[in-house]
Amino acid sequence: MSKNTSSNQPQNNRSPKYKYLLALGALGVVYGDIGTSPLYALKDSFLPGHHVLANPENILSLLSLIFWSLMIVISLKYLAFILRADNRGEGGILALTSLIAPQADHVQNNFKRSKNFLVLLGLFGTALLYGDGMITPAISILSAVEGLELITPIFNPYIIPITISILIGLFAIQRHGTSAVGKIFGPVTLVWFFVLALLGVVNIIDTPEVFRALNPMYVITYFQNNTWHGFVALGSVFLVVTGGEALYSDLGHFGRAPIKLAWFWIVLPSLVLNYFGQGALLMRNPAAISNPFYLMAPSWALYPLVILAAISTTIASQALITGVFSLTMQAVQHGYAPRLRIAHTSKDEIGQIYVQSMNRLLMIGSIALVLSFKTSSNLAAAYGFAVTTTMVITTILFYVFARKKWKWSVLKAGSLCAVFLTVDLGFWSANLLKIIDGGWFPLLIGIAGFTFMTTWKTGRQLLKNRLSEKIIPLKDFLDRVANDNPHRAEGTAVYLNRNLNDTPYALVHSYEHFKTVHKHLIFLAVQTEESAHIEEANRVLVEKVCGQNYRIVLRYGYLEQPNVPRDIDQLMLGDVVLDIKQVTFIVGKENLFATEFPGMAIWREKFFSLMAKNELPATDYFQLPRSRVLEIGVQIEI
Repeated sequence: MSKNTSSNQPQNNRSPKYKYLLALGALGVVYGDIGTSPLYALKDSFLPGHHVLANPENILSLLSLIFWSLMIVISLKYLAFILRADNRGEGGILALTSLIAPQADHVQNNFKRSKNFLVLLGLFGTALLYGDGMITPAISILSAVEGLELITPIFNPYIIPITISILIGLFAIQRHGTSAVGKIFGPVTLVWFFVLALLGVVNIIDTPEVFRALNPMYVITYFQNNTWHGFVALGSVFLVVTGGEALYSDLGHFGRAPIKLAWFWIVLPSLVLNYFGQGALLMRNPAAISNPFYLMAPSWALYPLVILAAISTTIASQALITGVFSLTMQAVQHGYAPRLRIAHTSKDEIGQIYVQSMNRLLMIGSIALVLSFKTSSNLAAAYGFAVTTTMVITTILFYVFARKKWKWSVLKAGSLCAVFLTVDLGFWSANLLKIIDGGWFPLLIGIAGFTFMTTWKTGRQLLKNRLSEKIIPLKDFLDRVANDNPHRAEGTAVYLNRNLNDTPYALVHSYEHFKTVHKHLIFLAVQTEESAHIEEANRVLVEKVCGQNYRIVLRYGYLEQPNVPRDIDQLMLGDVVLDIKQVTFIVGKENLFATEFPGMAIWREKFFSLMAKNELPATDYFQLPRSRVLEIGVQIEI
């Protein structure tokens, strides 16, 4: 096939100034979640139910555990290694899964079976993040608004209404895009991290011995002194690193360098100072465990601090929200979800997108959680299980990626991942205890999402198999038309079809009824590649079939939104120049009916049929001009 090279793509400005601006945006979008954990993480680690006393040794031990968790999970695992496992700049567990799957296609059958298991594992991890995308906004904002109770009890009846109002506002601004949100949230989050550091320093000055917690031996001391109760409290300690997986999912929004710059220069120092400041306060006044974050501040600063915390926790939810948008688009492009309306919100960063349907779903879920659980402490029981499970899966997939893609030895990849997996499984086991008290919610969402994605993928394969039974090879059909010599309607018809070696069923169906075809026939396929983006020079592939009939392949990266009219308009095909205003796009519309044919359970076939009916029409997804589209319906039993 020949290539059309008429288009070009503007290059992103990667100057130092632009990188610093992206780093500022990353503060608001990527690090909002992990940046607001000081509001509740240390407090929840000393909950009465954990039976871990707030004595000096336990305080130092927990601070050490928090510090080394940040260093190992975020600094080492994610920033030093996982973020390097990107698919042309795009991250997230689904992108990592897609990088592993192709590697298995070239090896023995037993590894292909392993590949299928890894793909399913990656899908389940992806599905779990949807539940966390609902919990994060709820617990983050609710925990900040609860600070009003410290000022005066008069606010108690209004905690939930205020929280819900903020949630509605948060999701309402998502349509403006990550870039616009980052410009607003970035500077505010910068102030937040400055305040975190300032509060910490003020309290550390009076009790500098908290820096003894930098000694990792205190981690061992913690488990020696608290045994089972210390293990149970790990579920709360994990709250300090909950933003790690979202950080990976948001890679495509900002890039690796700005994310690392923001972490090491601003986020990590501020978090460590604040946690150690809370520890210093507790060593002087153990009773402050009721709310050590707010009690670090003088009484006159409570009002502005609560307001800043409410704004910052609203921002904190952004990491998971944008991560869910990215994962959703990847799911659509990889064939695990129906077509959805996806809006690109930046001309410079193609990974910055907005998915309206997912935005609404997350908003409804978050509000329902606030109404159901009522307090941040109750929500903490539901928080963590989904992320820890996804982190465990990410480590497993990264091991396979390092072995196959980077050609690491078993010893090198195994040693590194064993360290990560030890930490991950420790946190995961502790969070497993939360299932009864609320962890069932993200698990339920994960199972539902996994069922949704696998049903769609399997259903599309069944549909493909059923259609293949009725499909005629394109060459045979064109030979038949040449022999029949039917009436040829003037103009050009573009048939959208997945397989260009076969005749679109819509064409076969219409020819059998009307015994006529257009003078110029174009068979067009849209292919989604494993790469995140495709260069414009490689976008359009053209092949002449015979006479005035052509095959065209439009190639898109899995994070690019197809735009068929833009990419074929004025394309030269022999003596004909394609004019979108004169072309007729012919699209087949499948009407599906569940049957007892081998495939899926009847309920899953009915579910797939329902999903297919509500899928974004091809006209909208491929951005075809409605006035030039003709749909031909096909009845199919699956």
